[in-house]
Amino acid sequence: MRVSTKGRYAVRVIIDMAENGETEFHPLHNLAERQKLSEKYLEAILGTLVKHKILEGARGKGGGYKLAKPAAKLTVWEILNVIETSMGPVECVDNGKSGCDRADICPTLPMWKTLEGIIHDYFSGITIEQLVRRKPIKIK
Repeated sequence: MRVSTKGRYAVRVIIDMAENGETEFHPLHNLAERQKLSEKYLEAILGTLVKHKILEGARGKGGGYKLAKPAAKLTVWEILNVIETSMGPVECVDNGKSGCDRADICPTLPMWKTLEGIIHDYFSGITIEQLVRRKPIKIK
């Protein structure tokens, strides 16, 4: 599992929104300027987040993007899971599948499934609010 630039930018911009008015709409150009990102690239990322109901979008004067739910209830997993094409550590357990013809006899499959669960649990346990407040991340 490798988090892409898109995934990192998505988390960054959502933290930015939470820091600069969690319930307010943020114009695309403001977000792009604060994050030093191309508006076109950021618009594609934000469009995906709107489509998956992580963000709300509004057009026109006073429009932009805002969080669809409170930062305290929004996890890093929710963001990365919609932005990244894969969150699995290896292809054979990607997105909950056990996709190889050796799955029934594979001695490593349980290990990869366990790691996949650890990744899910780790990112599911981190909220945007924790990152905004820079609270220590505790690993269980």
